Amino acid sequence: MGESSGSASFSVDVERISFGGKEHLVRTRCGSVTVAVYGDEDKPALVTYPDVGLNYLSCFQGLFFCPEAASLLLHNFCIYHINPQGHELGAAPIPCDVPVLSVDDLADQVADVLDFFSLGSVMCLGVTAGAYVLTLFATKYRERVIGLMLVSPLCKAPSWSEWLYNKLLLNLLYYYGTRGLVKECLLQRYFNKKVRGDAQYPESDIVQACKNLLDEKQGENIWRFLQSINERHDLTDSLRKLQCRTLIFVGENSEFHEDAIHMTAKLDRRYCALVEVQDCGSLVTEEQPYAMLMPMEYFLMGYGLYRPYQLSGSPRSPLSPCCISPELLSPESMGVKLKPIKTRVAVDF
Repeated sequence: MGESSGSASFSVDVERISFGGKEHLVRTRCGSVTVAVYGDEDKPALVTYPDVGLNYLSCFQGLFFCPEAASLLLHNFCIYHINPQGHELGAAPIPCDVPVLSVDDLADQVADVLDFFSLGSVMCLGVTAGAYVLTLFATKYRERVIGLMLVSPLCKAPSWSEWLYNKLLLNLLYYYGTRGLVKECLLQRYFNKKVRGDAQYPESDIVQACKNLLDEKQGENIWRFLQSINERHDLTDSLRKLQCRTLIFVGENSEFHEDAIHMTAKLDRRYCALVEVQDCGSLVTEEQPYAMLMPMEYFLMGYGLYRPYQLSGSPRSPLSPCCISPELLSPESMGVKLKPIKTRVAVDF
């Protein structure tokens, strides 16, 4: 299927991108994907995967632009941002004779990317559809995932209402691209109503930026990823077999809030924590990235990974040493409601 029948992969193009990263076009057994690499490749790997219609810039820029996230994540990891096929900036339409990939194909692509970069076990960070792909990857290749950080994840097969809604959206994408109603449906998928704007609230800058990026996307490429996700299978029975620690974020106003609650209930409670972000939609990484920082730091402490305190300088930082109460770093604190977050399930590290 796709461009190569073998499992071997290779880079056919490398170019410099912003902030010193490199973008590689990696051929896999199921076609080519672009992977943007940031940081020291001798460090442990953090693999990211975005939601439908987004790439690594539009999905993770808000999080990685936080100075605290840069010091926490880039200090400890080399970041490998995987873009779904055709979702990278300037992507051409995927030819119509190229088969649509299944979700298992997408998970296998992740394995091929790891093989290309000679990566062993990795940490994963995914958003909604991307969270599903990385969770599926973790169930198929358990020895290759040391931890999951999931944002508004999916794990069940789509309900009839979601399946029908996506079918309507797929038809609109096919005929009209990302204009008009399609764009509004995608923005509703990503963002809280307040951020999208109405008569009472102005539209936020992040929504406007996302609109501009969607204007540049090829509708048929988004159609392919959404089609794959709309045919996904239920991962519930596989979740108990996962041995890696899992940190789940979900906005209280996310369309996928119920899915995140379901997933948390099915995972081994000894290795899972759920963080609900108040007044937020699904795309927590863009809408309220600062709400993710302290739970992420606490989560990574379980791996012996820390943020270098000397790099902290933002007065807004929830990770600054003077702002961290020792009792907030205890497991017992994970049941306490915090603003703008609340946590519901304790992690036993």
